[in-house]
Amino acid sequence: MPVQQHQNEPDYTGMSILVVDDEQRMIDFIRMNLEIEGFQVFEATNGIDALDMVRKHILDLIVLDVMMPQIDGFEMLRMLREFSSVPVIMLTAKGEEEDKVRGLELGADDYVTKPFGARELVSRVKAVLRRTQSLLEPGEAVVKIDDRLSVDFNRREVIVEGERIKLRPTEYRLLYRLIENAGWTVPHEQLLAKVWGYEYRDETHYVRLYVNYLREKIEEDPSNPKYILTERGIGYRFVDFRKQAEDSDS
Repeated sequence: MPVQQHQNEPDYTGMSILVVDDEQRMIDFIRMNLEIEGFQVFEATNGIDALDMVRKHILDLIVLDVMMPQIDGFEMLRMLREFSSVPVIMLTAKGEEEDKVRGLELGADDYVTKPFGARELVSRVKAVLRRTQSLLEPGEAVVKIDDRLSVDFNRREVIVEGERIKLRPTEYRLLYRLIENAGWTVPHEQLLAKVWGYEYRDETHYVRLYVNYLREKIEEDPSNPKYILTERGIGYRFVDFRKQAEDSDS
C-alpha cells in the first residue's frame, strides 16, 4: 500500500535510489516498497560496488547499511563524501546515539534503526528528498550580516572575510530559518519541523550537530559564537544584525 502523499508534495516518480546492504532479503524488501512509490532502485551488496555505482549513475539518494563486509557503511560514507554530496540515509541495527551521531558527523542526512517498517522508511526517504530538492529561496540574494560575514542564498554559500564557503543543503535550510527569524529565539522543535520535517520534532541532537557545523563555518571563534546564540533549554537565536546596522547608522 503506497504511503499517503503530502499535499503539494513533489513528484518522486523516476528518482534514483541506491540501496546498499549485504542482506539480499533486506534489499528486496526496500526495493519493493520504494518501487511502489515510483522510485527507480539500484542495489549493491558491498561498499566497493556501491562506490562504483555512484560514479556511474546519477543518484538522488542512497540507503546505506552500517554493517557490511569489506568496508562498513561508515568507511564507505567517508570515501563517498570525498567526491559526492548525494543524500544518504544510514541503516543501523544498534540504534545507539554514538552510531547515529558518527554517521551524521561523516555526512549522513538521516538514519533509520532496524527493524523498521515500510512506512517509516518511505517517510524518511521523502523527508530527506524534500529538504534537498525543494530548498526555499528567500527574497534577498545576498544578505550582509556585518563587514565580516555575508550569506549568498542563491548560491547557498557563506562569504567569510571575502572567502566563499559552500553550505550543505541542511546547513543552508537551518541558516535560512535562523536568519529569517533574526533577533528571535527559534525553539528546537520548530527548527526540527521546518528544516527536517514534522516527524523529526524529537531529534534535538540533529539541531545541535548542525548548529556546530554552521558555527565552524561562520564564527570567528566557534566556542564563543556571536552570530548563532544558544538559548539554553529553548533553542537558538541568530543575532539581530538589521537592528545592529540601524543602531550603527544612527
